[in-house]
Amino acid sequence: GSDDIIAGNVSKYIVLPPGYCGQPKKGHLIFDACFESGNLGRVDHVTEFEYDLFIRPDTCNPRFRVWFNFTVENVKESQ
Repeated sequence: GSDDIIAGNVSKYIVLPPGYCGQPKKGHLIFDACFESGNLGRVDHVTEFEYDLFIRPDTCNPRFRVWFNFTVENVKESQ
């Protein structure tokens, strides 16, 4: 569930639609938070234009998730 502890950051994580087989193509987003201050712990595909992002808690203050830092690659025009 969404209350699970998220231990690490996503690292060049390619989000494919459920049931999709084959090589990723333009528009299949690649999320990365494997760098200092990165804090994206999980990504779930909802639709082509919607994703659920799960931010890891701040190391020094686990009660709060007030900031986010990650990159997104492989977007297509108008996405």
